[in-house]
Amino acid sequence: MRDVYKKRLQQYVNMINVRLEQISTYRPSGSESVCEAMAYSLNAGGKRIRPVLALEFCRLCGGDIEKALQSACAIELVHTYSLIHDDLPCMDDDDYRRGRESCHKKFGEDIALLAGDALNSAAFELISSEAECGNISCETGIRLIHMLSSNIGVNGMIGGQVIDLESEGREITLETLNDLQEKKTGALIKAACLMGCVLGGCGTGDNEKLSAAGSYAECLGKAFQIVDDILDVTGTFEELGKPIGSDKQQGKSTFVTALGLEKAQQEAERLTNEALSFLSCFDDTGFLAELTMEMLTRKN
Repeated sequence: MRDVYKKRLQQYVNMINVRLEQISTYRPSGSESVCEAMAYSLNAGGKRIRPVLALEFCRLCGGDIEKALQSACAIELVHTYSLIHDDLPCMDDDDYRRGRESCHKKFGEDIALLAGDALNSAAFELISSEAECGNISCETGIRLIHMLSSNIGVNGMIGGQVIDLESEGREITLETLNDLQEKKTGALIKAACLMGCVLGGCGTGDNEKLSAAGSYAECLGKAFQIVDDILDVTGTFEELGKPIGSDKQQGKSTFVTALGLEKAQQEAERLTNEALSFLSCFDDTGFLAELTMEMLTRKN
């Protein structure tokens, strides 16, 4: 990635991290333990790809990224909640996340479960408070809440998790695997891109841009998951911050088990190029194009 775009990415990440730290300082009396667990996972680092995508699509659509920041951070709250729950013993049972103990290993399963629940509800509180104080219109707030909630429920992220859990230990078709990952991984990425467009001023009649952003996100989400599947085989604990080989250990079907390493890599490249093709209806997409390519070649 060129230096000018590296600087923009770092600017976005810094903005997001500062705001997330501000959000996580709230410690109401009697809830200190769960708030500490929320902050522990929320501020553990990470690429912040989803809120970055929201801010960049907001910019591409002519919006003010400062006014979009709070709603973009709401997406990261949802993402963090999903990671806390994914790591629980009843789900993927992972002891490490981002190079340190998972939330439930640090605080116990009960507090970790509640921390995830609290982050999920806090996300919608952030968006609705932006509408209430006038930073965004009430109509925009409703659209954002609808986009986020519809992409993380049974038709999105949670639906994908159900398919994932029920598919453990058995072979599934490529069609089912595609459906699983479009929901489990892709849906939240799609929500981020669409929310960015709405925050940038896209109305209900801006079908071309919304459709292009959605199609871009669908391709990117699938490519992102394929790279994750590849890294679970080829990566290291130091690079990933979590044990490798967990998919195989848990009997999960992945794009690597379905296609093999070489074909999985080829499919990730194809999907990345397809994602880039949907950016043609936006101007000044150099940063987003290079960020998309970075996600294909990432090591964590």
